[in-house]
Formats: sequence, C-alpha cells, structure tokens
Amino acid sequence: MATQQAHPYVTPGGRRLAIIDADGHVMEKDAELFPYLPPPYAGQQALLVQPSFFPSLDGYNRSARRVADGGTRVPEEPTAEAWLRYLDEANLEGTVLYPTQGLAYGLIKDREWAVGLARAYNDWLYDRYVRVDRRLHGMALIPLQDPPAAVAELRRAVEQLGFLGAILPAVGPRPLFGAKVYWPVYEAAQELDCLLTVHAAASQGLGLDDFDRLIEVRTLSHGFGQMRQMVHMMYGGVFDAFPRLRIAFAEAGCGWVPYLVERMDMEVRNRRKQVPELQCLPSEHLASGRIFIHCELSDRMIPQVVELMGEGALFCASDYPHEPKHEFPEAIAEFLARPDISDSTKAAVLSENPRRMYGARL
Repeated sequence: MATQQAHPYVTPGGRRLAIIDADGHVMEKDAELFPYLPPPYAGQQALLVQPSFFPSLDGYNRSARRVADGGTRVPEEPTAEAWLRYLDEANLEGTVLYPTQGLAYGLIKDREWAVGLARAYNDWLYDRYVRVDRRLHGMALIPLQDPPAAVAELRRAVEQLGFLGAILPAVGPRPLFGAKVYWPVYEAAQELDCLLTVHAAASQGLGLDDFDRLIEVRTLSHGFGQMRQMVHMMYGGVFDAFPRLRIAFAEAGCGWVPYLVERMDMEVRNRRKQVPELQCLPSEHLASGRIFIHCELSDRMIPQVVELMGEGALFCASDYPHEPKHEFPEAIAEFLARPDISDSTKAAVLSENPRRMYGARL
C-alpha cells in the first residue's frame, strides 16, 4: 500500500496546499463487473457474448483514432495500487473516482439492466478501490432510467459504501434534469448531504451527427452536454426547490460559463413568465456557492468565472489515466505561477473547493 507524502505545492504567497484530484477515473471491464451482477444476471455467461456491458459513447473508437493520429501511449491499468502510486508521485492528498465505459451509462434503455449494472459497478468500485485505501473515493452510478431505484441506489452507495455522491450523465437520460421526475433524487441527495455530478462524455442526441471527425465532435460535445442540462435545471426550478443541493458540472472546462450566464440572465429578464419556478436570476444561483464548475488549469476564462461565481465555484482534475501522469503536476505548477489569478483563488481551486463540493465524507 502506498504512503502519503508531504505536499510540495506552495502558492507565490507561501500557502502550502494539500491538493485533491476532484475527478480521476477507473477503467471498468465486463469480466471484472460480471461477478458482481445481481439476479437475474448473476452467473449468466450469455451476458459476455455482447461486446460491452455499456453502450458506445458516440460510435468513435478513441484508441483507434489516437493510433491513427500518431499516438503510442498505452494508459496504465488504473488499479488501486497504481492509483496510490500516482497520488504519491504527484503529491496529491486523494482522488475521487469516476468510470470510463460507464460514462455512457445514461444511454442504456433497458431499465432492469440499468438497475442491475449500477449495483454491480458500485459494488466493484467499492471492493476494488474504495475499501482499499481512504485516499480513494467513489462516485456512484444510479439508474435514472428508474428514479425510485436511483434513490434507493444513491442511499445504498452513500450510507453503506461510503461514496461521496453520484453521477448524472450529461447525455442520455430523458427527460433532461430539470424534470420533476428526478426531484426525489435531488431530495435524497440534499438529505444525504452528498454531491451530484453532471459528467460530460457521450455525444449522441446533441445534434453533432453531421460531423464525421472526432475532433469536431469533441470540440462541442462536452460543453453542449453541460449547457443544456444547466439550462433545464435552472429554468425548471431545481436550485430553488433544493436550496442545499450541491451540483457539479465536470469535464468541460469553464469557458462556456460566462456566455451561458449572460444569455440565461438576458432571457429570464425578457421572458420571466415562462419560468415561474425560477425565483432569482440564474447568475444569483451560480454565485450561491453550491454549483461547481470544472476548469482546466490553463483556462483563460478562470478570472472571469471567478468574477461571476466567486472563488468557491471552480475545481480541477487530473483525468488520470486518460491523460499521462506528468500532465497534472505540470499543470498545477504552471497554474501556481499564473499572475492573473490570486493566491486565494489558487488555493480554492486546488484544495478548498473540492472539499466543500464533496463534503465532510471526503
């Protein structure tokens, strides 16, 4: 088992930072998930005939495209032991783990299969990672295809498995997340004092099917997926109805936020009668300290987002093992040297905001 080292990250003003990786990944495999499947799927070898338990993100094979583009890096198998080594090497206090194939979980149509697979994934994540070391934290898959089952699985994951919350796939679930069918999930998350993360990945149904190159799809998919869910939740009154609910929007950077905030405020001023559930301007909700936005540490719009939302909104992530090991520590060092960002904002993004975002269980 790896051992935690002293953290070398220091702001220009001399503040030493214990940094949390707010969004790392596991790479779940069908053969590993198979033993955790509940009835009626338990032990049924016929399930392994299909190419994957999870749908494709969008029809693109990421590895094939990377090879064709000249890439040769083989991602490290992110076992618990590999993750702990990485945390020590990068001098990180801990990580919060999200799926890889499971980012397409929202595209599953079969409710019964969605319920069973979520339970299997969560049990696997607990057994293989969370229970191994206190520095490895889990976020659950919950079957939004069956909201009552999603509530039950959220409670089980948080109360029994010690997870920090659950994932809301940005693409796939119908209706969008402002619909009242999901309000029992929000009520449970608020009661449990846990985070719900709208996580980008898939692109199906975003109107990007006319593109024929992955670079075009990737340029737009993550931001579009986040924007439509935020608009629907905002106008649907989610943030009014659940004043203690914490929501994060992960893996799309923060550059889309100033545009969307300005646009939402303008539309609400002009068409307020269409959104009777909304009790204040969207910008006021976004500055409330309970909506969190992922940022790349190189994002040029960080100062503008801080001006709009305050220092308590942004968080960063390694995306390991999807990205090489060296990238996150290098990005942290460059971020700490940025002259356009204050010491207090640097400490908030790297250390303080993830703790507030995930809550006392982190």
